[in-house]
Amino acid sequence: MDGNGTIDSPGTITDVLDEPDSAEPDSAEPDSAAEVEESEGTAEAELPGDRYLDRELSWLAFNRRVLDLAEDERLPVLERSNFLAIFATNLDEFFMVRVAGLKRRILTGLAVPTNVGRPATQVLSDINEAAHRMQLEHAEVFRGHVRPALADAGIRIVALDDLPTDAQERLNEVFSTQIFPVLMPLAVDPAHPFPYISGLSLNLAVRVRNPKVGRVEFARLKVPAGLLPRLVPTEPETSESASYVLLEDLIAHHLGELFPGMEVLEHHIFRLTRNEDVEIDEDETESLIQALEKELLRRRFGPPIRLEITEDMDDVTLELLVGELGITNDEVYRLPGPLDLAGLFALGKLDRPGLHYPNAVPTTPPAFQPGEPNAKPDLFSAIGKGEVLVHHPYESFATSVQAFLEQAAADPDVLAIKQTLYRTSGDSPIVEALIDAAEAGKQVLAIVEIKARFDEQANIDWARKLERAGAHVVYGMVGLKTHCKLALVVRREADGRLRNYCHIGTGNYNPKTSRIYEDFGLFTADDQVGRDLTRLFNELSGYAIEKKFRRMLVAPLHLRKGLLKRIEAERQAALNGKRAHIRIKVNSMVDETIIDALYRASQAGVPVEVWVRGICSLKPGVPGLSETITVRSTLGRYLEHSRIFAFDNDGEPQVFIGSADMMHRNLDRRVEALVRLVAPAHVAELHALFDLAMSDETSSWHLAADGAWTRAAQDADGTPLRDVQTVELQAAGSRKRGR
Repeated sequence: MDGNGTIDSPGTITDVLDEPDSAEPDSAEPDSAAEVEESEGTAEAELPGDRYLDRELSWLAFNRRVLDLAEDERLPVLERSNFLAIFATNLDEFFMVRVAGLKRRILTGLAVPTNVGRPATQVLSDINEAAHRMQLEHAEVFRGHVRPALADAGIRIVALDDLPTDAQERLNEVFSTQIFPVLMPLAVDPAHPFPYISGLSLNLAVRVRNPKVGRVEFARLKVPAGLLPRLVPTEPETSESASYVLLEDLIAHHLGELFPGMEVLEHHIFRLTRNEDVEIDEDETESLIQALEKELLRRRFGPPIRLEITEDMDDVTLELLVGELGITNDEVYRLPGPLDLAGLFALGKLDRPGLHYPNAVPTTPPAFQPGEPNAKPDLFSAIGKGEVLVHHPYESFATSVQAFLEQAAADPDVLAIKQTLYRTSGDSPIVEALIDAAEAGKQVLAIVEIKARFDEQANIDWARKLERAGAHVVYGMVGLKTHCKLALVVRREADGRLRNYCHIGTGNYNPKTSRIYEDFGLFTADDQVGRDLTRLFNELSGYAIEKKFRRMLVAPLHLRKGLLKRIEAERQAALNGKRAHIRIKVNSMVDETIIDALYRASQAGVPVEVWVRGICSLKPGVPGLSETITVRSTLGRYLEHSRIFAFDNDGEPQVFIGSADMMHRNLDRRVEALVRLVAPAHVAELHALFDLAMSDETSSWHLAADGAWTRAAQDADGTPLRDVQTVELQAAGSRKRGR
């Protein structure tokens, strides 16, 4: 999942005058403060004070929808197991970032009321209560639903004592040869201070008695899950069966060997979550990379924010942990074992096709298929004939985006490649293509965002590798994260003129996540888009003097204004009795100004459809406020990640795709970009997708005004409703792109 949690810091992009383009008057942004103010509808009556849903609780509701999928007995059992692991990792990141930030602001006295006007301390208390309840539900879904279903399919997670003698003997040998040598029991006494507990590590709290003196001692034993498999096989895996014991249970079974001569009284599992957010004052550091590397080291030592313990932990052990770690009682989560169900990701690697989603092979976009069998496709020729819209993962990233950049790197007529990189894979063919291009003597500019949370070190490593190859590397912009997904290839054509070939996407240049993230990408050789990207890359790498973009909306200066202008235009159209319609697909809908504009549009009678994956602070269906607003959410096989903004525009639709969610950070503190689609077939395709997703005949979650999400997965007769992603999978092979 998109972890649904990445956060940033403020700044600006240079705002400068650009000559107007009469061919694209609809894309020009307001030129004056007065025009912006008018377009935002500031003269309207006050909206009610309780018009937002709490963003943090809305995020927890999103993760509850993930848990709904784990409970769904209609899904293959290994996919249900995978959703349990996704829930666990999502919640870890939520605590490491969102809860940690809230707690830090409370402790420093900088906390302000939340988006719903409630004190931060009250929200933190509500989060702990709701999260604890959800973790108990999570544990119950595993123990009462998924684990038995796995066992029915021949996949068992068993207790060591339940195994036959020969299996126990094999595991004893595994412990002696592979586990025992790497374990490090740490005593706690006057000569040994309480050890540092790393974030997200599994640990055994052990109490032992010295029989000679009768004194009870405490020791901590870290489970080396990063070095050894969490699920230890008890027998060779077959096509019909697999059996495992938990690594921590195997270690606990052999505590006597770790504390020879001592009497083991108690042992309990615990897990600590720390604040792992990274803070850098970019204005005060000479080298952003050096400052970030130091901060990454500090991340491991962030303050504790959550202590998970097994439900059988005794009060003496808990009191010791709470006192030594500085945890409050509200931050203690007593749970049924096992802790950290992210370990279930390992089951997803089992070769049991019948227990996974059916195999799905992405198709090559029709425009990029060669004209003759065994011929090599020419993507530049295809893009030159007309714009190409691709839809991942239904259509292949490898044969579109990756092939585009690899062809650019190998083409002797390509002079320059410019690209943004936010997150990519560890063995990225995208970065390798840029390295090949640089080593071939092409001009290569890589805007590498080294502040991409939890990918900082990987991006630093890639940036240095690119620099060694001779590429020009820019580490984002001071005060801003570069989140837009852009690639620009400058090529000399046969007639000697230079032509720009562009890609603007909604998702990262990551071949691995492209197989599970739903995203759109536009390939175009349009001159206006080429000029827009040239200006934007100049702004990202140097000191550009530009103000407007022709087919793009760019944050932080113009994107918010551009969307508000278009929402207001729909509102005015409705007031004047004209047709009006707004459709928005995002990961998160939080920004109050955008939400208020949608409320005012709804009050004017504009139908507003919001398709959101994660957080939604907007209240739909409130009489007099949002009666015409509908909110749906889709979760499933793929992570819905694309962002789409569609406006009726009095019968001449304007549809944008891009990288921005409706959050403060995306609109004000990031470099984001949306591009407007112009091909009628592309516009129609996205509207058809919305028709499918928002239909009552399609499976989705429906948001109510009180923040409750209700799943609609079957009709009144119990027949399953259509699944958006299944329909798109089936259509991908036969869909023909319009030009």
